[in-house]
Amino acid sequence: MPSIYSFSTEIPVRITDLNYGGHVGNDSFLSMIQEARQQYLKKLGYGELDFEGYGLIMADTAIEYKHELNYGDIIRISVQATDFDKIGFDFYYLLEIINQDEIKVAGKAKTGMICYDYTTKKKTSIPANALKKLAPEL
Repeated sequence: MPSIYSFSTEIPVRITDLNYGGHVGNDSFLSMIQEARQQYLKKLGYGELDFEGYGLIMADTAIEYKHELNYGDIIRISVQATDFDKIGFDFYYLLEIINQDEIKVAGKAKTGMICYDYTTKKKTSIPANALKKLAPEL
């Protein structure tokens, strides 16, 4: 996990995020990190289907659950792009429950993203401009 995150957002847990156990289900957990990823990309002027003329496809996901999420919790999701190679990179996510007394780590996640040309139906290199925005230190 990165030590520094370049973006964060706060998302409330909705009643529709709960599963039969009364807490956030893994499908909703994935939806929350997708929302955070979309907000981060939008801040950079992108979308998953508008990434310097290409798209992004999620190739893999890893999730580590640390604390139960319940209705009404406010979740801060921090996002960082890293581990760049020719055609893709990873997004890392830190999910924290924000309350008045303390901040609790609720979970950690990673999604592997691949750049994709939907016209030719082939993987493509990370566009140079996108790389500059995601990783200005490179």
